[in-house]
Amino acid sequence: MLSRSNWLILALATLAAVIGGYTQHRLRQPQAPDTALISQRLHALQLPDLDGRPHRLDEYRGHRVLLNFWASWCQPCLEELPALVRMQAKFGEHGAIIVGIAMDEPARVRAFLARYPVNYPILLGQFTAPSTSLLAGDTDEVLPYSVLLDSEGQVIDTHRGALSESQLTAWLTTGPTPPKDND
Repeated sequence: MLSRSNWLILALATLAAVIGGYTQHRLRQPQAPDTALISQRLHALQLPDLDGRPHRLDEYRGHRVLLNFWASWCQPCLEELPALVRMQAKFGEHGAIIVGIAMDEPARVRAFLARYPVNYPILLGQFTAPSTSLLAGDTDEVLPYSVLLDSEGQVIDTHRGALSESQLTAWLTTGPTPPKDND
């Protein structure tokens, strides 16, 4: 039979496990994106590639761009990756570009991409506050996170969590229609 202090320890451990499980569950659930970013421009964002060369989003002007924030340790990101590769192969020739932004250590990204190569550019996000994903509207900084830009670099839509293949198809072809002004 357990002593009173053992029961207390057991109760506290159970409570901690329940709270931890609930928190982890909430973090895995895609949250509603921050709509304040819609219609904003991200053209000034500049990030290095794996060789350290800086790239600005302006380089992709004239193309619909899907920014996909991911990390090698993020299971939903890894599950989404094959669909991104297929979509870039399918729609890349029509002008749509996927740009992966790795929120990860460069060495881990290189090792991961050596095993699982992709057919789209990979840039490195910044971890320091404010992080690159936060600057792009990911207020909870949950991965994966995607931002769809029109050909002028204006944000059309954002999405927390993995995108399905049908969502990717819609985004890379016509994409969501931005709300019209009621003038």
